Amino acid sequence: MSIAAVVLGSTGYVGGELLRLIDGHPELQLAAAVSASRSGDPIADAFPHLATAYGESRFVAPGEWIGRLDRATDLALFSAAPHAASAAIVRDSLEAADRRDLTVHVVDSSADFRYRDAKQFAAVYGCAHPAPALIDSFFCAVPEHEKELPAAHAGHPGCFATAALLAAVPLVASGLVASDLFISGITGSTGAGRSPQAGTHHPERHSNLYSYKPLAHRHVPEISGLLARATKNDVVINFVPHSGPYARGIYITLQAKLHSDVSPDSLRESYRAYYQDSVFVRVGSAAPRLKDVVAGNFCHLGVHVAADTAVIMCAIDNLVKGAAGGAMQWMNRLWSLPESSGLLAASPAWT
Repeated sequence: MSIAAVVLGSTGYVGGELLRLIDGHPELQLAAAVSASRSGDPIADAFPHLATAYGESRFVAPGEWIGRLDRATDLALFSAAPHAASAAIVRDSLEAADRRDLTVHVVDSSADFRYRDAKQFAAVYGCAHPAPALIDSFFCAVPEHEKELPAAHAGHPGCFATAALLAAVPLVASGLVASDLFISGITGSTGAGRSPQAGTHHPERHSNLYSYKPLAHRHVPEISGLLARATKNDVVINFVPHSGPYARGIYITLQAKLHSDVSPDSLRESYRAYYQDSVFVRVGSAAPRLKDVVAGNFCHLGVHVAADTAVIMCAIDNLVKGAAGGAMQWMNRLWSLPESSGLLAASPAWT
């Protein structure tokens, strides 16, 4: 089985990670890395670390990728295009695929398909949805929290949302939460994208730590909606994000009051039971560490209880588990491949 893979918006950090993962995937073959800004440039110019993978292969313009498919009949279409722009690019790409009578599945890493209707998207992002007619053909969830495939295409949650949901869903689903969830999260500079700005400029970020948009981050409605969908329970999310002095990774600390007594071991075992079929989630008693997950698709959870308070800690790589790796999980499932295909390579330590 060989499936042609196309990456839209392929010159950003998430696009680069998708290209890296596709190169190591046993069933996907890169047909085109699409970029409006760098069409014709070698992929290795933007990503020197991929030079041995892609040699002289070049980025192609948005209107040219369909001609690179040769006799392909199956298409895995990844979008790493920006929020509020991706949906229109995906719409045009699906129309092109339909004219070629291709069987296609899309996984979008932007926010464009994370909400169930265009009004919700507009309320959060302050602009009209670029392709509202496509919303019903997409679903959004963390792969570990959705056993079915409700639609032909998937939207992947944001990186902060992915980490928060991996920590929160088993706890809220247990019915033990007595009140709000309080979540503090720290993200690396790659979470802000590849274009330089004050929040990612090294002299501002190095040896520094600061919060931003406390209790007002745009991921909060996304976390709340996906948490309610996964658990059938509504809780209030109090989220304070922070910018960390490193490039990759997200570290989440969640605290919640419990209305029933539960031992640390019991709560930990409930997490292990919840994620027993999830190859990428590991639950322990020790606090997780970013260096153990960076550049891989794994999530490490630490579960603790003291008196009536639960503390859940979560470490993931924001570019992999929080974006490209999670997208690959969905693509594998959409094509009925093993969910872990192309995602089990060991992570580098001491990054």
